[in-house]
Amino acid sequence: MIPDVSQALSWLEAHPQSLKGIRRGIERETLRVNANGSLAKTGHPEALGAALTHHWITTDFAEQLLEFITPAEKSIEHTLSFLRDIHRHVAKELGDDMMWPLSMPCFIDSEDDIVLAQYGSSNIGQLKTLYRQGLKSRYGALMQIISGIHYNFSLPIEFWQARLGIEDAQSGKDEISAGYFKLIRNYYRFGWVIPYLFGASPAICSSFLKGRETNLPFEHTDNGLCYLPYATALRLSDLGYTSKSQTNLGITFNDLETYVTGVKRAIRTPSAEYADMGVKKDGKYVQLNTNVLQIENELYAPIRPKRVTKPGETPSEALMRSGIEYIEVRSLDVNPFSPIGVDASQARFLDLFLIWCALADAPEMNSDEILCTRQNWNRVILEGRKPGQTIGIGCEDARQPLNKVGKSLFADLSRVAQVLDSQNGNSEYQDVCSELVAAFDNPELTYSARILKAMKAEGEGNLGLKLAEKYRQMLIDEPLEILTEQQLVNEYEESRLRQRNLEANDKLSFEEYLAALAAK
Repeated sequence: MIPDVSQALSWLEAHPQSLKGIRRGIERETLRVNANGSLAKTGHPEALGAALTHHWITTDFAEQLLEFITPAEKSIEHTLSFLRDIHRHVAKELGDDMMWPLSMPCFIDSEDDIVLAQYGSSNIGQLKTLYRQGLKSRYGALMQIISGIHYNFSLPIEFWQARLGIEDAQSGKDEISAGYFKLIRNYYRFGWVIPYLFGASPAICSSFLKGRETNLPFEHTDNGLCYLPYATALRLSDLGYTSKSQTNLGITFNDLETYVTGVKRAIRTPSAEYADMGVKKDGKYVQLNTNVLQIENELYAPIRPKRVTKPGETPSEALMRSGIEYIEVRSLDVNPFSPIGVDASQARFLDLFLIWCALADAPEMNSDEILCTRQNWNRVILEGRKPGQTIGIGCEDARQPLNKVGKSLFADLSRVAQVLDSQNGNSEYQDVCSELVAAFDNPELTYSARILKAMKAEGEGNLGLKLAEKYRQMLIDEPLEILTEQQLVNEYEESRLRQRNLEANDKLSFEEYLAALAAK
């Protein structure tokens, strides 16, 4: 079952102030599509500013894959309103284009329609595009345009001071990092609850399977839908945003030094498969290098330890400098029931679950156990709503009913919810617990069951198009709440100025720049 967290929960109930000041940020990805639901043929709209340097609106893998980024804030409502303002602004600037409301793409005639994101002529801009070319060469472009939500979360320093007895963030960086790694290990063990509740990709468009081998027993509808009857989040399956080549990297989450050592080893370890591709083909770059990872961000993980980097600093260097600052949850599908892809109930659940993960005991995990936890995730991803579904306990043969484990977890989460609500003077967290726990006795309440019912009735493409049109009009009609038109104009202009300055100040040619990076 789940670990006994009773003592830690009693401690939390005695220290409710320690949770004041949780910070959250959200990143939302969405494909830009035209009026018939196919990929937009145009580049990143000029009216949205410079994707390389805009603080809130950028692109991910492709010119057509928008990414919206909120600052880290203490209020869930403020963060979601900020994200909605970005959506409102973009909806008005897209003309006839719309934002695709599902994680999985549809109407992709050819991978040639997917245009790598372009960031201008600066060395850093060219590097970002070349890195994406490497992703395309290694994994194909289709996988890279699957969309998701990333939830960035940090506990306040007061939590770590009360829990660990440290004085401040810098002197206590090792203890704080160890605390976040404990959270991460529990996330690997129990994070399958996220796709169970919120997975919203139980089906894919038949065009996504073109030329791809799979042993999955897909069922088909007359409207071109391929689905698994009990699936929750195919986005997280081997068909989706994962990498089999990274399965045996041996990166663990027991302490900062071994984690960073593992990541650095991966970006320095040659790959025979990628060496066969070469760095250049016909005189053009096809990837940054032939190592297992081109750069650290290529590591596919459901959760990442993070720290804001300084200019010229790698993520690992930032972590070694000052420890873990926050964690990035990467297992959320786009919520098709929200015009901005995520809602307050999900944010509150993630708060509760991540606090629980930070409190619960978490024995160290070797790389074999990390692979073992993947079995539970896969079970939930492919058939989480199957009647009588069970969850493995550790790496043993013992299994427990999924609904029993889920309800035991929520018994703990409800105590965390009471603490948070006592600080906020309302019952919002407890209400979320009451709402979501019902899905363990009735899987039809999960996002995946609800969206699959609609997809089977209308087809993924038709449903996506209908929702995209509905949300587009809704967002266009709404006034801004947090941002002002002037702030958006200022950020547009400053983003273009920042890009021009980068391009004007490069001292090295791109070839020299790449050589300098390789020598680091």
